[in-house]
Amino acid sequence: KVNLFLRIIRKRPDGYHDLASLFHTVSFGDTVDMEVLPADAEKDELECNVPGVPVDESNLVIRALNLFRDRSGVRVFFRIRLEKSIPAQGGMGGGSSNAATVFFGANKLCGFVASPADLLRWADDPVIGSDATFFLSEGTAYCTGRGEIVAPVDPLPVPEGTPLYLVKPAYGLSTPSVFKSLDYDGLSDADPEHLLGTFKTKGCDHTTAWVNDLEPPAFLVQPDLKKLKDFLSSDGGFGFQVVLMSGSGSTVYCVGEPAGGAAAFEEAVKGKFDIEGVWRCELVRRSGGDEWYRAPAAA
Repeated sequence: KVNLFLRIIRKRPDGYHDLASLFHTVSFGDTVDMEVLPADAEKDELECNVPGVPVDESNLVIRALNLFRDRSGVRVFFRIRLEKSIPAQGGMGGGSSNAATVFFGANKLCGFVASPADLLRWADDPVIGSDATFFLSEGTAYCTGRGEIVAPVDPLPVPEGTPLYLVKPAYGLSTPSVFKSLDYDGLSDADPEHLLGTFKTKGCDHTTAWVNDLEPPAFLVQPDLKKLKDFLSSDGGFGFQVVLMSGSGSTVYCVGEPAGGAAAFEEAVKGKFDIEGVWRCELVRRSGGDEWYRAPAAA
């Protein structure tokens, strides 16, 4: 996912922050394959293509399956193959998207024992990540609270095929370190309801509502990230419609096609910065009901 805008409203007594953000899924992500294990199985089996990714109960996938069994009362275990593409600490909700995917998949493999409303209610648990409930929407949602209060938003008036380029530097950013550097006096004063209204009526065809309150603290934590955004925004001459950091970083996304073409753009960025990846994608949604997001495709 990317955050089309992200306003931080206040710090809460429980240590979390109230936010207001327009989330949207994109056609870049991990892939999860699931199957039901035999009835005598006593635990889930998780494997991942990326060495070093934990496959025990510290992984949000296993936590989500434990939560599903706890809430549904169904004692079924699964074999899961996780093919990771989303980089860690990128601000794109990779772990939460995996948790939501197995939550949905477990329900489908068990014969839809829970309704979509049940899944949303059950997933409202920080043990599987604050963004998990969003992915159980249809892909466009106005999220408040710590991100778990999900208000579905109708499809935005964005031309089909509008490109987004995701640029992830070699370093990540931990969400706690970014929030620790937050200057509450420096937050935007933009009304999030007004920002939402702009996206609902104009889609991506504007320059006024692209706000991320976590950019300034992220740039304090990692000054090189500001240099990267400046290069993508103007210094590189790529002519993108907008450039914004997603979530708490470190991924920066660019809307539109770069002047000079994709290959020259990627070469220029990687020639100047230490970059983990550049991916071309689009905004996508799912149809809801018993259909999940299509397998991701990215260039």
